[in-house]
Amino acid sequence: MVIIRLERKGKRNHPFYRIVATDKRKKIGGRSLENLGFWDPHTNEISIKKDLVKKWVGKGAKISEAVKKLMEK
Repeated sequence: MVIIRLERKGKRNHPFYRIVATDKRKKIGGRSLENLGFWDPHTNEISIKKDLVKKWVGKGAKISEAVKKLMEK
């Protein structure tokens, strides 16, 4: 099953998150299927490729709660 979730990147005490489509059984830092956007909590900059998210949801992907909240902003 494919899930759309956050993947933590960046330095210690300065996280940066990618929004990725990945297999649910893989580790959080494992290889992702596709990069769908990013979120920087320090500047609150959000960029989500909504057309790609719709494509993955159409294929049966689930969206995590954290990504749902970001998409509402």
